[in-house]
Amino acid sequence: MSSTETPVHVLILAGGAGTRFWPASRAARPKQLLPLLGGEPLITATARRVLPLCARGGSAGWERLWIATGQHLVAPTRAALPDVAERRLLVEPAPRNTAPCIGWAAATIAREDPGAIVIVLPSDHHIADVPRFLEVLEAAVASARGGAITTIGIRPTHPETGFGYIEAEDAGAGSAAPRAVLRFVEKPSRERAAEFVASGRFLWNAGMFIFRAGDMRAAIRAHLPALAEGLDELDRAAALGAAAEAAAIERVFPRLPAVSIDHGVMEHVGGLAVVPGDFGWSDLGSWQSAWELSEKDERGNSAPAGSVLVDARGNHLVDLRAREGGADDGRVIALVGVEGLVVVETDDALLIVPRDRAQDVKHVVDALKARGQGRHT
Repeated sequence: MSSTETPVHVLILAGGAGTRFWPASRAARPKQLLPLLGGEPLITATARRVLPLCARGGSAGWERLWIATGQHLVAPTRAALPDVAERRLLVEPAPRNTAPCIGWAAATIAREDPGAIVIVLPSDHHIADVPRFLEVLEAAVASARGGAITTIGIRPTHPETGFGYIEAEDAGAGSAAPRAVLRFVEKPSRERAAEFVASGRFLWNAGMFIFRAGDMRAAIRAHLPALAEGLDELDRAAALGAAAEAAAIERVFPRLPAVSIDHGVMEHVGGLAVVPGDFGWSDLGSWQSAWELSEKDERGNSAPAGSVLVDARGNHLVDLRAREGGADDGRVIALVGVEGLVVVETDDALLIVPRDRAQDVKHVVDALKARGQGRHT
C-alpha cells in the first residue's frame, strides 16, 4: 500500500507537570502551552509541523491529529489547537504513563482506520530543520507500513547524560534508512555516554514512535497483558455507544498499569527498527536549552527589548508579564556585571538561577509544595 493510500494519524502526548520551566510553566500550564521561543505555543508548532503527513487522501490534516492530555489541561490545549475537534482529545481521567495512553489511542484510531499508521510525538520539542524532520518521519512510516514498530533516534552531538540511548546497527551512517535496534539503554554516566558517542552505534532516544495501530495492540497483548485486557474492555464499551465508552474510560483507565511504552513494550518487542535523524532537535529540557535556541546579542544575552545590560554576558531574561498582557508600568529590567544567569519574571514570581544550574529549578517547585504554597506551582 502506498503512502498516499495509508492513513497516517498523529498522536501528540501533551501532559506534563510544569517543573523545569518554573515560574513560566505550572501544573495548569506546562511547557507545551508556552511560547518559549517566541511566537506560538510549542504544542501548536508541533501540530503544524506534521500536518503534511496527515493531509492525504482528501484530508485537511487536522482531523487526523489526536491529543492525549489530562482533564485539567483540556481548556488551554483546545485554545492552543482550535482546529482539532473535541472528539480528537483523549482526556485521561488519571495519569498512567505512556503505555496506557498510547495503547488507548491505538485502539481508538484502529476503530476508525483499521490499517492506520500512528505517529506518536512529544508536544514540547523544538525542530530546527522541518523538511528534514518530515523526510525522517516518511522513512519511519514506510518502515512501520512494512510491519516494524519504529522509533526515531537522534544522532548525538555530545555525551549527554540526560537522555536514554538506543544502540542500533550502523547508527552512524548518513542515510535515513531504518536500522535494527539492538537495545535501549537508560540515562548513562558521563563516562558511558562518552563511550556511546565515540562508538558511533548509539542514538539519543527522542520518544517518537511510529507503528501500525494493530501492531501496537499485538505488542501490548504480548508484553502487557493486563493493559491489553483493559483496552479490550474499552473496545467493548465503545461498541455500545459514546455514553458507555465514556463511563468505561472513567472506570477502567485509572486502574490500568502505570508503565512507560519504553519499559513496557519497546525494550521487549522483536523486530524493532530505528531511523536515525539529524534535524536540529532539542527536547527543550531547561532554561539553559531555551537560551541556547534564543536570539542573542553580541555578548550572548537573550533579553526582551528595552532591557538594560551593562557589562553582562550570556544571560537569559524572560519577562512574562508583557507576554501575558500585564499592565505596562514602565518598569525596566537591568543587569550589571553578571554572567550566565537566567532571570524569569511573572506576575507572582521571580526566578534567578545560574544557567548551569537550570535543571535544579524543579527543586523550587518541590520546596513550594512542601511549604504549602501549591498555588505557585
